[in-house]
Amino acid sequence: MKLDAPVTGGPCWIELGTTDLEAAQRFYTRLFGWRPETDPRQEAGGYTIAHLGDAAVAALAPLYQPSQPVAWNVAFAVTDADATAREVTEAGGTVLFGPMDVFDAGRFAVAADPAGAVFQLWQAGTFPGAGLFNAPGSLSWAELYTRDPEQAVAFYSQVFGWTVNASERYTQWGVGGADFGGMVTMDDKFPPEVPAHWLPYFAVADVDATTAVVQTHGDVLMVPTSVPDGPRIAVLRDPQGAMFGVYRAGAEG
Repeated sequence: MKLDAPVTGGPCWIELGTTDLEAAQRFYTRLFGWRPETDPRQEAGGYTIAHLGDAAVAALAPLYQPSQPVAWNVAFAVTDADATAREVTEAGGTVLFGPMDVFDAGRFAVAADPAGAVFQLWQAGTFPGAGLFNAPGSLSWAELYTRDPEQAVAFYSQVFGWTVNASERYTQWGVGGADFGGMVTMDDKFPPEVPAHWLPYFAVADVDATTAVVQTHGDVLMVPTSVPDGPRIAVLRDPQGAMFGVYRAGAEG
């Protein structure tokens, strides 16, 4: 993606909700070389921040509630979480949780678009979000999967003011024209029980080598594929069931 730091309206953080925090830490540390640090405060509930060098790149956490699916969640930076939450509702979406303060780090909410794709809002306090993008092991792209692309364009344009760069093959989201992600229309190839969702992509040095590692511990949902006029990508699933993509570093859109 063309963003290299958190900006208002853009993706600023990714967070894994998982049923086995220790196993997830082992899996992603092996895969991406992360250095996990768990917040020792009891009220933090085991929240763990993964680092590459000194840069925070992602979080791993237990599930907030039993009904929450195991999944990666994409957070978008906002200046006022409460105002944006109201905008989500006015645009036809749903606020699922919050807004609430997270210590002095920031203010947080979980929302869903009209088709049900879940995302997060993050109003920064002392913590602005990820300290690294597009480098191996860090977020490089955010992709929406939906069955109603026209509704998605209307919703996200209203809530975040995203720019839309659409071609016959693909639609890209941007902040001020700086593209950070895209949209895939879910057709008959997707089973009806698969909901609309956001999928984060991590940059890696070698998509094929990363996929080979996952094959021994998780699942390969889409084998390494070279996108015409684009990067080499794959879609994978960790041992607890969370889906994510990988993207060849240096091929940012």
